[in-house]
Amino acid sequence: MAYADRVRDACTRWELALTQRANRRRLLAGGAAAGGLVIASSLPGRATRLAYQDGTPVASPLASPFASPVASPVASPSAFGANPFQLGVASGDPRPDSVVLWTRLAPAPRDGGGMDPVPYAVRWEIARDEGFAQVALRGEAVAAAPLAHTVHVDALGLEPDTEYFYRFMVGGEVSPTGRTKTAPAADAAPDGMRFAFASCAHYEHGYFVAYRHMAEQRFDLILHQGDYIYEMGPGEYDVYDDGPVEGRRFSGGPNDLFTLEEYRNRYALYRTDPDLQAAHASAPWATTWDDHEFSNDYAGLLPEDTKGQPADVFEARRTNAYQAYYEHLPLRPSSMPRGPEMQLYRRLAYGSLAQFQILDTRQYRSDQPCGDGVNVRCPAALDPNTTLTGPEQERWLLQGLDASPATWNVISQQVLMAELEQGPGPVEAYFGDGWGGYPAARNRILAHMLSRGTSNPVVLTGDIHCAWANDLKADFADPASQTVGSEFVCTSITAGGAASTSEFFREFLGDAPHIRYFDPRHGGYTGVTVTPERMTAEYLVVEDMRDEDKPITAAATYVTEAGNPGMHPA
Repeated sequence: MAYADRVRDACTRWELALTQRANRRRLLAGGAAAGGLVIASSLPGRATRLAYQDGTPVASPLASPFASPVASPVASPSAFGANPFQLGVASGDPRPDSVVLWTRLAPAPRDGGGMDPVPYAVRWEIARDEGFAQVALRGEAVAAAPLAHTVHVDALGLEPDTEYFYRFMVGGEVSPTGRTKTAPAADAAPDGMRFAFASCAHYEHGYFVAYRHMAEQRFDLILHQGDYIYEMGPGEYDVYDDGPVEGRRFSGGPNDLFTLEEYRNRYALYRTDPDLQAAHASAPWATTWDDHEFSNDYAGLLPEDTKGQPADVFEARRTNAYQAYYEHLPLRPSSMPRGPEMQLYRRLAYGSLAQFQILDTRQYRSDQPCGDGVNVRCPAALDPNTTLTGPEQERWLLQGLDASPATWNVISQQVLMAELEQGPGPVEAYFGDGWGGYPAARNRILAHMLSRGTSNPVVLTGDIHCAWANDLKADFADPASQTVGSEFVCTSITAGGAASTSEFFREFLGDAPHIRYFDPRHGGYTGVTVTPERMTAEYLVVEDMRDEDKPITAAATYVTEAGNPGMHPA
């Protein structure tokens, strides 16, 4: 039986068992059941169903899609031999009434996890206070071996725009406490919100000082634009003359990741970092991937270099990469991959203030039409059938923008959208892996937003290891053309090192007046404050990521005003 079919079969069997058990309890309780509580059981890819429960509200065991109707063993504290919560906790994708809670049982996290291949019952609580005196919900989920003993709880029944704290328990072990926050109600008109966004964390290039600072801010939301991990072998991407930072070396063989266990161990290496753990525990995240969660500069099922990579082998590798990504991020069970496919694009709304459209610009794209790297723009780039998002996702995006009631329409995605011509002299050349390599697709989206009057479009971008503030133009060749929206680009958490290899971009900026700010030198992240009147982005940087004691400082602050697209310094 195929992997996806086994998942669906397990879910169906558990749903049947849960329904039968609920029906039996209803019959036994009879009319005395009036004092009972009703809980929501969220099934992957299915509508929420209701089941009767006598006690405190709990989430469905289907929070883990490999639940079994057989009673799961509950381990004693001595059964693990080490703390099973070494990868910390996380939450994600907040809605007004729910948030995803995540953890993984892994007493030997960097060596396959160290768990017996059986399911474990994991208890969870979510409360209004850090001391858990005011528990709002509690429940039990199943951590099963086919998903690396990870837990994805869709905690339903929460209050909107509310701060909560959560934890997990198994046997006598208790996880660290995480903080999360639900989104405002759909009809709410918030005065403001604060979010951060980041990308490109290469473990060997430095300490995650930016994540540490992010954790201290207690944002409403943290967005990640991709390259959460790097799939390369040890030392494959060196940026310092004296080698990687001491103690920050990838483990494993000399080649890129391939097997599911290799990808899992790489995520575990990252998730044992205390600063990344702190950032996850500080606020809900909404993540998307770029290329390095799988393979550099891939396009759909095509690798960067097709030589020596048969299609079936590359597809098997993508299956492994996508599963490990799902396992280690706080995503809803509805995002669970089916073989080499996984729907990641989705929306989050913050009342009437902001709507976030989270894109996937890797899985559905056409092959880079003019080739990888920097190339002269070719006719294929102007072909309307050439796509970065795929036709279905593009329709979804445009329909969502048309229907949005929000003041700010934010597109959270991966690669540079503003035009950046990089050819020497009169030769026009563009980086083929970003939107500059797919100008017809980019211009079609910008033209749609302009013609439909999309309210205050803002694009959030990662990937390029530099900080930018850009105006998005109706015609990038004409500086006097109408400004459609704004693009904030965060620098890397660490990738590229303390002296970024992206310094070469500077020589091209004189021909790009729509680029209002550029910093190729620093790592860090971007913190954003949103009000109905303006969006203010603070570019927060660390001078040298090799020094874990370096402070974070504000390098620049840029603003875009509601009703007045484009950037200006604060």
